[in-house]
Formats: sequence, structure tokens, C-alpha cells
Amino acid sequence: MSISFTSKLPHVGTTIFTVMSQMAQEYKALNLSQGFPNFEASPDLLRFTTEAMKNGFNQYAPMAGALPLREQIAIKTERLYGKCYDVDSEITVTAGATQAIFTIITAFLRKDDEVIIFKPAYDCYEPAIELVGAKSVVIQLDAPTFSVDWEAVKKALTPQTKMMIINSPHNPSGTIWSKEDMQQLSDLLEGTNILLLSDEVYEHIIFDGEQHQSASLFPKLAERAFIVSSFGKTFHITGWKLGYVVAPKALMIEFRKVHQFNVFSVHSPSQMGLAEYLKNEENYLCLPGFYQQKRDLFLKALSGSRFKITPTQGTFFQLLEYQDISQENDVDFSKRLVKEFGIASIPISVFNTKEADMNLLRFCFAKTDETLLKAADLLCKI
Repeated sequence: MSISFTSKLPHVGTTIFTVMSQMAQEYKALNLSQGFPNFEASPDLLRFTTEAMKNGFNQYAPMAGALPLREQIAIKTERLYGKCYDVDSEITVTAGATQAIFTIITAFLRKDDEVIIFKPAYDCYEPAIELVGAKSVVIQLDAPTFSVDWEAVKKALTPQTKMMIINSPHNPSGTIWSKEDMQQLSDLLEGTNILLLSDEVYEHIIFDGEQHQSASLFPKLAERAFIVSSFGKTFHITGWKLGYVVAPKALMIEFRKVHQFNVFSVHSPSQMGLAEYLKNEENYLCLPGFYQQKRDLFLKALSGSRFKITPTQGTFFQLLEYQDISQENDVDFSKRLVKEFGIASIPISVFNTKEADMNLLRFCFAKTDETLLKAADLLCKI
């Protein structure tokens, strides 16, 4: 007799990332679907982390994170955004950004609370909201600009609205929120008790001389905001699963109540290695130029293709519109590209309200130049 139970996530199946990566492996296709680099991390970072292991940093780190790393996070945040976060009470190191996001949601939301999210949205937000019995209130963003309709946001606010989740630079569209967007958000939330979860994992990957508009730059937002960052995305070490969150002390107290029983602490030697690596600010200040070179190489190589291209403003993802190539829905088209042309991508409809199809595929360009040129050659043959 099998045990009987009711799923808490009855509509959640295998993620599109898993599906496309498995197909890429099965058909020996070039995999530009999942967002991970195929080049090595910095030798300095690897050396610093190895030295930390040899020097005995192999037991539990403090629950909030290793102090040297929290100190460097504080220095970096003040240097970039002019905001001082207290090392002891306002910074916590996490097992990646997804854990931080899950912990924030579970620490603060209750049954029937409402959370405003903007779609297309990274796929970890809604399941966490659903698990605690809260409700997602969706603002759909439309291609190609994916700009925010602030009147629609204002109308979506109700007495049940407890949180808003934003993401800039934005995955999957590669767009960024402007200073004006952030100021409108600040004005809209002022005088409310609505928490802000600002997913800023691509903060260092932004192009064409633009500046990242962190929530920490806006005092009225910072006082209500959890800001989530990712070392994995920043330093090409996604497999290390290391990130961090900063927030005012009163909010961080509640976060840590859940964090200590969810994870408690994360990999000690990696934290010590990162603390040493962050001392050289050039290790993150160089990233816009590093990734823009890859974006520009990829787009130049695609100039002879039939795809319609709007250059990405940030992240290491590029959207390609295929309306002039096929009338297939994006899921079917992306699967056909794997089978017939040997290249894997991510269809955007899976991130949209009611899986709205915009004829867009997402490609990751955090790859070696050789891989990008090979991918572009395959795409130009379609």
C-alpha cells in the first residue's frame, strides 16, 4: 500500500532548465540554456580558498557568515552605493541567492498575504510564495522594452500587499531598471509597510556605461529592503552556492531566525577565500567590460542571422526573437533547435503569465569566445 499525501506544489514539475540541459546532453548540443559559465574561476580565488582549507578553516562558520567576508561585503557596498551596513547585524552570508530569497519569503509571509512580482520572473519566486500560503499578484512586462507600467503597479496594491519582488538587471530579459523607475518605486511604497525584496544578483554585469541602480542607493527603499547578491554569478563559481543578503537590523533579526534552522552556515573555506579576493576591487569592477566583450562578440557574429536582436543591457543573457523564422510556439521551437541544429536555449513563455508566448528565446553568453562563435554559426544557419 502506497502512502497517501497531498502535494503542497501540485503544479510544479521539472524545471525548463533541467529539461533543456537533459536534451542538450542527449543530442550532444551546444548548451546555452542554463546560466552558468563554461570557463574557469580566477586562479587567485581558487588559491585563496585552498589556502583557507590548509589553514584549518574547515569547521562551521558563524551563522551570519565569516567575519572577514562580511567586512569586505560592507566595504564593497559602501564603495559602490554609499550605504553603510553594520557588519554584525545587517549582513548575512547565504547558500546562494535562491536560499536567501526562500528564507526572506518564509520569514515574513503568512497565509493570504499578497506579493507583487513582475513577469517574466525567475522561477524560484512563486513556488516559495505558494508554499507559505501567500498569493502572487503578477504585473506582466511586455517585450521588447519590458518596462514597468507604474499605474498598473499602483492599482495592484491592496491592504493585503506585504511584499514586492524586483529584479534588476533582469533575468530573463536582460533589461535594467532606471533611476527614475527606482524613484517611482520609492514614492509608491513610502508610507506603507510593504517589504521590498530586491534581487540584484547581476549587479556587476551591466553594459554600455550604465550604472546599477541598487535599492541601497535610495534611502526610503533601503529602510524596507532585503538586497540579495550572488558570488556565484559574480565570480563564475555557481557550483559553490554562495551569496549574501543585506537589510536593516530589525529585518535581519527575523531573517536569521529562519536562516539558522534552514542552513545555519555555509562553506567556511570558500568564505575565507572570497574575503581575500574581494580586497582587490578590480576583481568585480572589471566585470562589465569582460562580459560586454562577450556580448558584443556574440551579437556581431549573429549579425547575418534571421533573428531580431535587441542588445541586452545587463546579465549574461541575450534574447533573440524568431518571429521571422517560425510560427512555432517558443517551447516547440527551442526543442527543435536542440534536435535539428544542435543548440539549446530557454523559451521565455515559461516565465510569463499564462505562459504568454513572445517568440523569444534566451541564450547565455557566459561562455568562452570559441563557444560563442560556434553557437552563432549554428544560429546563422537557421
